[in-house]
Amino acid sequence: MVGHGTHTASTAAGTVVPDASLFGIAKGMARGAVPSARLAVYKVCWASDDCADMDILAAFEAAIHDGVDVISISIGGGNPNYVQDSIGIGSFHAMRKGIITVASGGNDGPFMATVANTAPWIVTVAASGIDRDFRSTIQLGNGKNFSVVSSYFGTHICSA
Repeated sequence: MVGHGTHTASTAAGTVVPDASLFGIAKGMARGAVPSARLAVYKVCWASDDCADMDILAAFEAAIHDGVDVISISIGGGNPNYVQDSIGIGSFHAMRKGIITVASGGNDGPFMATVANTAPWIVTVAASGIDRDFRSTIQLGNGKNFSVVSSYFGTHICSA
């Protein structure tokens, strides 16, 4: 959880980074969705794994008071009954003030009925893919080679 807000903020508004890569893999330009966006960030989760309802609701109130255009909240796993869930309640209040809330779908999948933040007034988002494959060749013990999609880059992992 530490640093997650910074991560999601850079995804939304991160500046352009030319020649970005992960150890030479997928080299290219990286940037947030809207590098020119201005962000207001509100801390709602503290030392424990849980985020207190009162802190979540206080952040919604602060964002509404500050006049934001969009609230993006990357916290999942609340009460599935959205009329008792702090994110459902806070986002409803924001919606009544003309502010859309975008929230994470949660990380409990890929099983049925595991999506969080399902209130009908929230835009719920989940992970996406990228526009490239990472091709590698694997060699089996019998000498046959196969081209596969992988994110591994380096020397042999083991010798069989």
